[in-house]
Amino acid sequence: MALKIDRRRFVLAGGTAALAAPFILSGKARAAEFNYKFANNLTTDHALNVRVNEAIERIREESGGRVDIMVFPNNQLGSDTDTLSQLRSGAVEFFTLSGLILSTLVPIASINGIGFAFPDYATVWKTMDGDLGAHVRAGIEKSGLHAMEKIFDNGFRQVTTSTKPITGPDDLAGLKIRVPPSPLWTSMFQALGSAPVSINWNEVYTSLQTHVADAQENPLSTIKIGRLYEVQKYVSLTNHMWDGFWFLANSRAWGALPEDLQEIVSRNINQAAVEERADSEKNNHSLRAELEGLGLTFNAPDTGPIREKLRSAGFYDQWKKEYGEEAWALLEQTTGKLG
Repeated sequence: MALKIDRRRFVLAGGTAALAAPFILSGKARAAEFNYKFANNLTTDHALNVRVNEAIERIREESGGRVDIMVFPNNQLGSDTDTLSQLRSGAVEFFTLSGLILSTLVPIASINGIGFAFPDYATVWKTMDGDLGAHVRAGIEKSGLHAMEKIFDNGFRQVTTSTKPITGPDDLAGLKIRVPPSPLWTSMFQALGSAPVSINWNEVYTSLQTHVADAQENPLSTIKIGRLYEVQKYVSLTNHMWDGFWFLANSRAWGALPEDLQEIVSRNINQAAVEERADSEKNNHSLRAELEGLGLTFNAPDTGPIREKLRSAGFYDQWKKEYGEEAWALLEQTTGKLG
């Protein structure tokens, strides 16, 4: 969908323009009662940014110009961990972040990333829009942040390598694989015998290029957007984790909005999440062909032995204890018995 050349497009036009934008706001923006910032780690053409920008236009219109949200994409305000600190302090009002990275602050937020928990998207949305999602949002609220009801899709994650394809658990043994800074990720790949290295997303390309890590794992869309095909050779379709982005608000900033404006913002952001989910699932069907055209070689390993390696290493038992009986029961309520 083409975007009109308006202030929203200007904000997303590029790094210099976006960073300068706060100092050259339009008259409409200056008149807004609430001028808030939204940061994320995705490029401007990612479905999340496209759909959120559409939501921002609706919010501005429905609020009569009382709420204006400026977008800072592509880690312009710093790494994920840096921006999370800014969100907590109130320097940034809105931020989208993977629950697996948010777990450094809110441990329960990583539960959706349990290895091989979700067989398909239908199970993901039944779980994350249901009781488990509500349980996670309650944990986020206790940390001083507010999470919107609908989580955005970041997709099922696949392993890429520069050395050899992953055909089973033996190929993961000793593999130097980049993982985001999350205890769950580190724990899972350690259980598989790999050598995980925690690296923020904005440093991934360089770390693969210089062989600080020889492998990484991400959804196909992220592999393409990050141009990882330039520094990796193989994609193994493991679907080992599902990951999503919570749309987070600083609680003080959120509380400052009157209830009518909270309703407008939350309704439109939740709509954007549902639309982005559909975009993401549709895009996945064409991404393999695109990435193959860019030089990546795909394979689809039997993941049963990999999951059995996790089970025998005590991975599921460990994380059941970490999350607690209540949360684990809510997870298994839709996924079935794990471990």
